[in-house]
Amino acid sequence: MPDYLKNGLGLGGDNTKDRSPLLPVRHQPDFFVCDVFDAALKGDSASMEHPIFSLSKKPDMKPRRYENGANWAEVKPSAKGLATVFDRDILIYCISQLMAALNDGRQISRTLRLRAYDLLIATNRDTSGRGYLQLKESFIRLQGTQIETNIITAGKDIWDVFSLVDRARIVKESREGRMQEIEIVLSDWVFQAVEAKEVLTLDRRYFQLAKPLERRLYELARKHVGQQTCFRIGLEKLCNKSGSQSTLKEFRRLLQSIIVDDKCHDHMPGYSFYLDEDIVEIRRKCAPERPDRKRVQLKTETYERAQGLAPGWDVYVIEADWRNWIEKKSIKPWSVDAHFLSFCKRRGKYPGFL
Repeated sequence: MPDYLKNGLGLGGDNTKDRSPLLPVRHQPDFFVCDVFDAALKGDSASMEHPIFSLSKKPDMKPRRYENGANWAEVKPSAKGLATVFDRDILIYCISQLMAALNDGRQISRTLRLRAYDLLIATNRDTSGRGYLQLKESFIRLQGTQIETNIITAGKDIWDVFSLVDRARIVKESREGRMQEIEIVLSDWVFQAVEAKEVLTLDRRYFQLAKPLERRLYELARKHVGQQTCFRIGLEKLCNKSGSQSTLKEFRRLLQSIIVDDKCHDHMPGYSFYLDEDIVEIRRKCAPERPDRKRVQLKTETYERAQGLAPGWDVYVIEADWRNWIEKKSIKPWSVDAHFLSFCKRRGKYPGFL
C-alpha cells in the first residue's frame, strides 16, 4: 500500500474514532507553484460517469465490462494491473492545467511538460523517493490499461480502443534519480473531452479522501446531482456504476461505514449519502447559516444563466465563493442576482479571480 495512504487509513499509528477519515494536508498552499489550485480542479465527465478506474489498492488483473443502456466500456489491465482511482489524480492534474490554459485564451495540446514535484504537491502526495517511484508506477498503469468503448465524448459516437495516456517519459532526472520534468501525451479521448469542455469542477478535498470508494462516490454524486437538491439511485446500480467488485452485501456494509463516518466527521465533500433499504439518496450539503444573517435567495433562472457564463464550473462552488466574498467585503448588492451573474462572468473569463 502506498505510504501516503497509511496515515489516512489509520495504519501509521493508533487508530481512534476521533480521527478524521481525511488524509492530512501534506503541503501548505504557499508551495503550490502551478495554476491548478489558483483556478479549479477539473475531471472529465465521461470517466466520472463510467467505472473506468479500479477501486483496488492491490494490482487488479481482472478485465471488466460495464453497460449502461446503449453505452458500454471494456477495461483490460496491463501486466501491472488496471489504472486505479489514485492514478486518476494525474489525469485530474493534467485536465485542470489544460482547462486553466483554455479559459485564459492560450493554445493547448495533448502533450504536457510538467514538473513531477508540482504534480506530487498538487495531488497531496508524498515527495520522498518512494513518492516518485509510485508516480512512475501510476504512469505505467495509465499507459497500459486498455479501454474499448462506444461512450460518446465531444459529441462523437464512435467505437474506440485506447489507453488513457499515450506516452509518459522523464525529460530530466536529478543525480539522486528523482524525476524533475516529465512529458505526458494524453489520449485523444481525454483531450477531446477537454476541448469540448466536458469537465466538472471537483472539491479540493478530493485528494484528501483516503478510501477509493469515497472518491468514486464523490465523483458519481458530483456528476449526477447537479443542480438538483438530491438524486436517488438503486443500491445495486450504484454498486455497478462505482466499479466495485464486492458483493452487494459487502458494498452495502462499505457504504454504510462511509455514511457513519461522514455523520461523525463531515468529511465527504459537498454531498451526503443516505441508505434506505435498497435505495441510496444523495443530497447536496448546505453550508451552515449564521443565525444573525439572513441568506439572500437567488432565482432558479439565475443558476441556469450562471452556468452559461462560467462553463465547466460548478455554479454552487462559485456561489459559495461569492457569498463569502460579499460577506467579507460587507457588500450589499442592489440586485443579488445581477451581482452574482457578474461574479460568474468574471470567474468564467478569469479563472484565478478569487
